[in-house]
Amino acid sequence: MSVRPQVIALEEHYLDPEVKRHSTGIDAPGRPHVMARLDDVGQGRIAEMDAAGIDIQVLSHAPPGTQKVADPELAVRLARSANDRLAETVAAHPDRFAAFASLPTADPVAAAAELERAVTRLGFKGAIVHGLTNGVFLDDRRFWPIFERAEALDMPIYLHPSIPHPAVIEAYYRDYVERFPSILRAAWGFTVETATQAIRLILSGVLEAHPRLKFIIGHFGEGLPFLLWRINMGFARDGSTQTWFRDAFCEHFWVTTSGFFSDPALMHCIQEIGIDRILFSIDYPFVENAPGTEWAMRIPLAAADREKILGSNAKRLLKLNP
Repeated sequence: MSVRPQVIALEEHYLDPEVKRHSTGIDAPGRPHVMARLDDVGQGRIAEMDAAGIDIQVLSHAPPGTQKVADPELAVRLARSANDRLAETVAAHPDRFAAFASLPTADPVAAAAELERAVTRLGFKGAIVHGLTNGVFLDDRRFWPIFERAEALDMPIYLHPSIPHPAVIEAYYRDYVERFPSILRAAWGFTVETATQAIRLILSGVLEAHPRLKFIIGHFGEGLPFLLWRINMGFARDGSTQTWFRDAFCEHFWVTTSGFFSDPALMHCIQEIGIDRILFSIDYPFVENAPGTEWAMRIPLAAADREKILGSNAKRLLKLNP
């Protein structure tokens, strides 16, 4: 008789009551039923997990988190208090929840210190960063203290999307935002912004400076696994080693299934980066739990490989207790 594998979902969001007061206008999560679920980190959420067969959620703050808090002192205070409250949530349900830290990236040195506090004192499993920090990409050297600390702690940083830069919205999306607002989000804008963030990090030299650094990207890597061959070919024209970009991506990045329950996309990622780099996620509550777990249980893989995606890869990367 087969035993159901443990299911660990990595990109599962909530809203801190204090931080969400600073997410307004275009950055607000929006729909009332989504907001209600983002606020629920108790029995209602757990009941939905049970109904869909999810054993553990790794909780992380919904975008934009603290990345658009311009005042560094405020960002530090908000991140610290939000992480303390999230630690209380995990402590109340330690067999059902783990956590990624919010970081006050407006003050990179303080963000590095908060990452260490969250991991060593609160038991968090890494951190999440949403898009640009007040318009600046993470490859900027001012943020490298965060990466130095993440490497020392041997914990990953989740690169999560946020609303694109206003100049990008104006140039690329303005004509369609009113009729198709999701062009800024899951339909396209999130993908472009986050993939660009990852490419810039690889080009910046931060991976050479910190060779054990680990990143996670959702939505099957925001299209990058599909494009690795062509990106390599393009950079070879600049004199780079033919497989340099692909090698860096496959060594330092993991991808998740969040909001992307597609057999062809999964198979392509397996072929490009290997099954050990793929992690299960839903993107709750922006995406419903049940379609994700139903898909995961029927994907055409051997049981051992399905178990890797659903839980054992996450256990190894995040150092989760069995």
